[in-house]
Amino acid sequence: MKKNVLITGGTGFIGKHLTNLLIQNDFSVSVFSRNSKQNTAVISYFKWDVDANYIDEEAVLKADYIIHLAGEGIADKRWTKTRKEAIVQSREKSIQLIYDVLKKHNKQLDAFVTASGVGIYGAIDGPEICTETAVAVNDFLGSTCQKWEAAADTIASLGIRTVKIRTGLVLGKDEGFLKKLIPIFKMKLGSALGSGKQYMPWIHIDDLCSIYLEAIKNPKMSGAYNAAINDNTNNEIFSKTLAKVYGYSIWLPKVPAFLIQIMLGEMALIILKGRRVSSDKIEKTGFQFRFNTLELALEDCIVK
Repeated sequence: MKKNVLITGGTGFIGKHLTNLLIQNDFSVSVFSRNSKQNTAVISYFKWDVDANYIDEEAVLKADYIIHLAGEGIADKRWTKTRKEAIVQSREKSIQLIYDVLKKHNKQLDAFVTASGVGIYGAIDGPEICTETAVAVNDFLGSTCQKWEAAADTIASLGIRTVKIRTGLVLGKDEGFLKKLIPIFKMKLGSALGSGKQYMPWIHIDDLCSIYLEAIKNPKMSGAYNAAINDNTNNEIFSKTLAKVYGYSIWLPKVPAFLIQIMLGEMALIILKGRRVSSDKIEKTGFQFRFNTLELALEDCIVK
């Protein structure tokens, strides 16, 4: 019988790619959704509503693995006080629902794998290359990721192998982070943002999904892993490389930081600050990145 993987957030950008990869690797897939969906030949949908504290327990009880991707988008809306609370609570409360079912039924999983973010190292600049043992920073991004991972630790307290995937900027074909940039760069209007010196740890969607697959298949994986390429890509390098893929050199000046701050408020930190991260730990598992240079990754993502 096929092993079953339950994915929360399975209808999103990462979730859809990951679902396809799991099916290709002979897993059965279940997906939690707030809206009722018709099952397909390869995917079973189950209802949950985090705000209403509702979860279909059957999905958890039939799962061998759970991959937890659900949570309000960090960069989807301006960071008001209410929005910040929603971002944090969507991560804590969703894991709490799963924890309650597991504990109630004394259900054991082969593994629980949760998304996290390299934002745990803080929205600050600096040359330090952050390993998974680096001290977390208590700004909004850092504290959100800490609470996210602390919620996952409650699953680990049940004796379940728990893996935390600290994700960088995810590159995909006209999806995710690139979706907003492509129209601008395609019209040859791209430029660097702010100082341009802020690091941008990135990963191709295919590599990220392969890391999740490795996390469920490799029983030795446990704890936190950075999921981003360890290179020196900063915003200026990223912008120049993206322009190069489109066949031109950047001619516009950098967009001033104060304009970005006016447009985005506090959320501008996501764009104007960034740190390098180490990929040594995930690579020591034997994992190899398929897209290990920015130009190669962007070439694959861009439809010219």
